[in-house]
Amino acid sequence: MKKVKITVIKKEYYAELAEKYLTDGREAGACPLLNVGDEFIFEGEAKMPAGFCPWAWIDVYASVSAISSGASYEPWYNKNGLEILCCSDGIRPVMFKVEALDV
Repeated sequence: MKKVKITVIKKEYYAELAEKYLTDGREAGACPLLNVGDEFIFEGEAKMPAGFCPWAWIDVYASVSAISSGASYEPWYNKNGLEILCCSDGIRPVMFKVEALDV
């Protein structure tokens, strides 16, 4: 199994949806758990990297595990062992670059 680096590449926040649907409304703000540039290393055994968001882990784990096992998403991505994913929070989504590390 390969180690996999997960990098936060973008955060979004949809204030109009927050105001309409969240208890805290617009005050909720963007995801408070992760920041652009944060990096995490997955080393296998389904263990979530320390400091990673548990909800986002549920969303990205299957792809992280597949990349760790050698999955390829070519020709859709321009690099073997690379995928761009996001968490399923429709109001405060976080996007991740997931890439196999050559070990």
